[in-house]
Amino acid sequence: MSEPAIPRRVLVAGTSGAGKTTLAARLGEILDVPHTELDGLFHGPGWTPRPTFLDDVRALVATDAWVTEWQYRAVRPLLLERAQLLVWLDLPVHLRMRQVVRRTLDRRRHRTVLWNGNIEPPLRTFCTDRDHIVRWAWRTRRTLDGLDERLAVQAPHLEVVRLRSHVEAERWLERAAARTGRPVPTSAPAVGVRPR
Repeated sequence: MSEPAIPRRVLVAGTSGAGKTTLAARLGEILDVPHTELDGLFHGPGWTPRPTFLDDVRALVATDAWVTEWQYRAVRPLLLERAQLLVWLDLPVHLRMRQVVRRTLDRRRHRTVLWNGNIEPPLRTFCTDRDHIVRWAWRTRRTLDGLDERLAVQAPHLEVVRLRSHVEAERWLERAAARTGRPVPTSAPAVGVRPR
């Protein structure tokens, strides 16, 4: 029996702080397909939603090969329709929260330029902004519970891989790299880069 074809259209799921963008970028390198960060398509200057977001996602999924994050409820059906594989980075809540706090502090301290010129807001907004990323991560920490069962009904064509730790994710990336003959990249993606 032959091995299944290497997927060319891949989604990476995970709640805020799981590391889905880093995993998606690394997987894109292994598969030699472009990684498009959905946050870069969604966020315009001043954190305003870009009016072309839906059209940009339609254009993305119409291509033959891509890796992107599975987020933004409005476009999830479009992404699911064309995806061949969904990798679910389902880390423990305490680890996701630690990662999102550390990432937020680092981005703010270094004034890292994110998508379309945006930077993390001042830390004091944690107390005043209901949708501050750390508060958002806590509020939505359970939204993907049962994802594999839901996808079995919504997208039965889709292969789902659930990774519950960094060790599992690294081992899975190593197996994917062995299949493609490409090395496992170790670097994190450049924040704010919007590949097209």
